[in-house]
Order: sequence, then C-alpha cells, then structure tokens
Amino acid sequence: MIQISETAAQKIRTLMAKQGIDEGGLRVGVRGGGCSGLSYTFSWEKQPRLGDEVFDGPEGAKIFVDRKSLLYLNGTVLDYDTNLISKGFVFNNPNAKSTCGCGSSFGA
Repeated sequence: MIQISETAAQKIRTLMAKQGIDEGGLRVGVRGGGCSGLSYTFSWEKQPRLGDEVFDGPEGAKIFVDRKSLLYLNGTVLDYDTNLISKGFVFNNPNAKSTCGCGSSFGA
C-alpha cells in the first residue's frame, strides 16, 4: 500500500488541473539508475494500465503503480515538500536502505 499525504494530494490535483487532466492520476514507479541504484519516476496518466495497483488519497488524488515498482514502494508515504528551496514530491520509503542527497534515488 502507498499512502498519499494531504499536501501531496492537493499538489497532485493542482498539477492535474494545469495539465488539463480531469480524470486520472500520477504514475509513480521505480527504475534502475541514479546515484544510489534505483530512481523514482513520475508521469501523468489519464487511466491506470492493465495490472496497475491504484491508490486513492485525499481530495480524490490517485496514484498508479505497476506491480514491479510496488515491490520497492510498498509502505511508502508520498508527501510534498513546500520548502522554497526544495519543493517537490518526497518519498518516505521504509524499503530504502540508503538514499542520495537529492532524494530522487535510493538503494534497497
């Protein structure tokens, strides 16, 4: 399971509106690469793909995750950092054994 914080849900809905996407959600995934071995990926999708897990959050925000990525993301809380210097989505991932300084990659 992946949880979506209130702040992340608000940002997802705001960004979807800017993209002109009324229905759909944020695709979150994991791929090989980055300074710690694995990198987080994001994309906007109008609907989930076959086999995706769909996680609902506050304000109707949705996250789509493929099964392979879910192995690395299960138990994660997706948040959004509103700090002026480091704005962006933040993964509070209990499966990450190590992370890089930028927060966009991790080792499992």
